[in-house]
Amino acid sequence: MQETVIPAASAPYSTLLYVLIPLLPFLGFLLNGLLNRRLSGTVAGLLGSATVLGSFAISVFLFANFQYQYTVTLFDWITVGSFQIPFSYQIDQLSLIMLLLVTGVGFLIHVYSIGYMHHDENVGKFFSFLNLFIFSMLVLVMGANFVILFIGWEGVGLCSYLLIGFWNKNTEYNNAAKKAFIINRIGDLGFLLGIFLIYLTFDSVQYAEVFQKASQLQVGTGVVTAITLLLFVGAMGKSAQLPLYTWLPDAMAGPTPVSALIHAATMVTAGIYMVLRANVLFTLAPTTLEVVGIIGLATALFAATIGLAQNDIKKVLAYSTVSQLGYMFLALGVMGYSSSLFHVLTHAFFKALMFLGAGSVIHAMSNEQDIRKMGGLRKALPITFLTFLIGCLAISGIPPFSGFFSKDEILSHVYEHNKLMWVIGLFTSFLTAFYMFRLLFLTFFGEFRGTEEQKHHLHESPASMTLPLIILAVLAAVGGFMGAPMILGKHYLADYLAPIFTYSQRLNPEAFAAELDHNTELMLIGLSVAAGALGIVLAYVQYISRGVRPVADESQRSAPESLVYHKYYVDELYDALFVRPSMALSKGLYRFVEQGVIDPIVNGFGRLTLGGGQLLRYVQTGTIGLYLMLMVIGIVVILALNFFRL
Repeated sequence: MQETVIPAASAPYSTLLYVLIPLLPFLGFLLNGLLNRRLSGTVAGLLGSATVLGSFAISVFLFANFQYQYTVTLFDWITVGSFQIPFSYQIDQLSLIMLLLVTGVGFLIHVYSIGYMHHDENVGKFFSFLNLFIFSMLVLVMGANFVILFIGWEGVGLCSYLLIGFWNKNTEYNNAAKKAFIINRIGDLGFLLGIFLIYLTFDSVQYAEVFQKASQLQVGTGVVTAITLLLFVGAMGKSAQLPLYTWLPDAMAGPTPVSALIHAATMVTAGIYMVLRANVLFTLAPTTLEVVGIIGLATALFAATIGLAQNDIKKVLAYSTVSQLGYMFLALGVMGYSSSLFHVLTHAFFKALMFLGAGSVIHAMSNEQDIRKMGGLRKALPITFLTFLIGCLAISGIPPFSGFFSKDEILSHVYEHNKLMWVIGLFTSFLTAFYMFRLLFLTFFGEFRGTEEQKHHLHESPASMTLPLIILAVLAAVGGFMGAPMILGKHYLADYLAPIFTYSQRLNPEAFAAELDHNTELMLIGLSVAAGALGIVLAYVQYISRGVRPVADESQRSAPESLVYHKYYVDELYDALFVRPSMALSKGLYRFVEQGVIDPIVNGFGRLTLGGGQLLRYVQTGTIGLYLMLMVIGIVVILALNFFRL
């Protein structure tokens, strides 16, 4: 098995090839940004899409010709004494898979956006921001040290703020953007402290050096536990885990392609990528892994219960995303590293598909997002319905769709680790299937519940929107076979990723060697499929057979139903505990410190200056006699001072 990275290995291709991967989207950002008013929406969309396609093509070339792991140093960036940080990229199995994911799914969403955003007056600006996001995400996954990763990390946070608040004339959308930005900054503070502690401990921030030195430490070393807990705080913010998850559902205020790209396929998986990249550090910290697993499981269950009662089509998908991210962290917590990345990939396929499908529905419904006002859309939107159905089957864990393989693999790892956690994970899987098919049935089945005007304008989306849906549906249907050992006899993804976890395997070989016997594996598969199927059947009985419809917002609800409908009042709790006290403190400081202390001091200096000027102006009368008298007085004063000095 190869070492995790070969720092001294020379890159097999010209440095320009690696530079072009992030540079092409950055050029798209510059061109669309500078020529925003001069380019038509279609040209701006084609330009933005073409740059991402170019990055995807290079990524495919590198993936197809990959032979060994290496770093590509572009230039010496920061040098302060012995502290050196080169600007370098790391090309290995993990970065290549993430490059394919970001550029591939990113390209499809760019193409979809051409149709979805063509009526918007700022299409050029929209594609400019999308390109900047892709650039930042590529820097994040290609960086060869924690500082470059942090640059990309902050870049995607900035782009998230810009894209969530893209329609900035709406105050609610601006508030959602600010909320995302602030909560991410809380997590980023922990991440930054973790990077500082890494440098103090290992005298480097380069992945290769840090991980090589870390592999010499004992499992359970206190400083590594502190480092990993701080890094995980950053991951909690970026990947929307308890308690820093509340920004993600509100982020649905942005255009639907933004929800698909940032909040389903790429940005929110940055936390998982970071943990996978630093897997040796987390393997050295079993306490942190337990924390990661417990928080991931709690997030998965918590968000799934909220998804049961939401009526906004994008909010249901948002809480589903939070829940699935919890699954990924649950896998990391039980050291199912490759399983977590497997679910990142399958989730990117089916969740991007469902978000874009939701966008197609919203497009057809004249911007209506309330599923209580939909129904019967499968006849008017057949392509959207079929592709959305594939996404729902995939996320519900129904074979042979992709989500079945990755979710079953995660649950198998959890079963080996802790039976109670497995039961909770299985129950969460059941809830997922129920609320996703609740969404499907209420949206596409039954009678249409919208207005006559909406019914008259119902139509399938244009080809620029349906073609990405079809491609993503195919990936969601067959993508799981990259990790289907029972059928293919080989787990291609796990085998491909194995060198990334070399150090972790040396430190804890038992965790990588453990395998379930054939009968147990079949039992777990059967129970997993049964849980998903039961959720679908119950949703069918409730919303098709019985024809139950969600009640209006102002209707009376039972206490448990009201608690879930109002999302456990977490936002209200945060508002009472943090927002209002902060605002009260700010107002108090403004009134008593700003207005009571600082303003009088500053204004006093101003009045003193003005008063002095008022007095001195009497000297400037323009009378020659006065000037001569002042000159004589000055001479007398100077002579007197010199005389008394003697």
